Amino acid sequence: MASSRTILVAGAGIGGLTASLALAARGFRVVVLEQASRLEETGAGIQLSPNASRVLIRLGLAETLAPVVCVPDVVRVRKASSGRDIVTLPIGRSERYYGAPYWTVHRGDLQAALLAKVRECGDIEIKLGARVDEFAIHPNGVTVAFSGPTGASDVGGIALIGADGLRSQVREKLGDARPPRPAGRAAWRTLLPVQVLAPELRTPSVNLWIGRGAHLVHYPVRGGELVNIVAIATDDTEAPGWSSPASSGEVLQHFPENRWPLGARALIARPERWLRWTLYDRPPLKKWGRGPVTLLGDAAHPMLPFLAQGAAMAIEDAIVLADALAKRPEAPAAALRAYERARRPRDHDVQRAARRNDRFYHLGGPMALARDLVMRVGLGGELMLARYDWIYDWQPPADVLAPEPAPEPA
Repeated sequence: MASSRTILVAGAGIGGLTASLALAARGFRVVVLEQASRLEETGAGIQLSPNASRVLIRLGLAETLAPVVCVPDVVRVRKASSGRDIVTLPIGRSERYYGAPYWTVHRGDLQAALLAKVRECGDIEIKLGARVDEFAIHPNGVTVAFSGPTGASDVGGIALIGADGLRSQVREKLGDARPPRPAGRAAWRTLLPVQVLAPELRTPSVNLWIGRGAHLVHYPVRGGELVNIVAIATDDTEAPGWSSPASSGEVLQHFPENRWPLGARALIARPERWLRWTLYDRPPLKKWGRGPVTLLGDAAHPMLPFLAQGAAMAIEDAIVLADALAKRPEAPAAALRAYERARRPRDHDVQRAARRNDRFYHLGGPMALARDLVMRVGLGGELMLARYDWIYDWQPPADVLAPEPAPEPA
């Protein structure tokens, strides 16, 4: 049995930082290895449905996040050809329905809140510029060799968590060296000050315009000061990274005026600068780990963005992982297999649902008309929202980070 309670986490993204906080709260010491030399508050907006927000609240982040999150009232699903609403989902009632809010937030703001909480914790150390080169499993746990600013070094612990994203080094060292496969779509993102938008676009809602081969999403972030805009369309061109510069003209080519209304095209034309990234996918893994090593979040199950669950699944993974290790700290390999058994079916179900939404959003012709009729007449907003109960109503393990009882009255 390893005498240490040190857990190594590769990656300081949302999943890695959430896992670090959850593990530290259960009495572990955590060393985070992040290959970036600095943590920048970059990225796009993200949606945090109740299954994710309740975990962040349990981790004590509600107060820190309050000034920067938005609580949208509805999701407006809009027909691309006309701009009219097909159906509205009442997500503003999430706290009543699911016991936790539905938030929209800038990824940089969420990462900053997680980092602030990490820095308050004396049991978490972040090593920047630390790229995982190799790991070795031994009777006392695992030793990770990494390249850092001062050269090669190593660090040991009872377990290694690969939370290092789509192109995970840990996943590769576990034996899956296959590159992620392009999904045949590209995404463009940008931010605009809310004041520059037309009044009808300033509402506190998530707007989802769906059309043949493309869709457009926009919603408020940064406490309502900015609007996050994401345009996704069929595109087979691969671009390096996830921040290649692009122009509004490039984006508009995928949203032609014969299929998209003036309002949507005007919104796309308004920003001077867009950032483009290629969407990638990976087939489900049969095994996530070996011995005291496992994967978390996109390293294990990258999500296409058509269900807004990529960050949420990493956050769920993190809290379940912490629970599994806390229950069996003397047997980390067994604990990690228990975590994988608990998470793999759900994560893979959500992956499949996101892929289905890819097809569902981008229908054209008679199939699109039938889809719209089912949503508007056959289901309506309440029943459409209820179709996501299986995702939004997820609860973390009962004994993980339960809220502290209220103080007794004086």
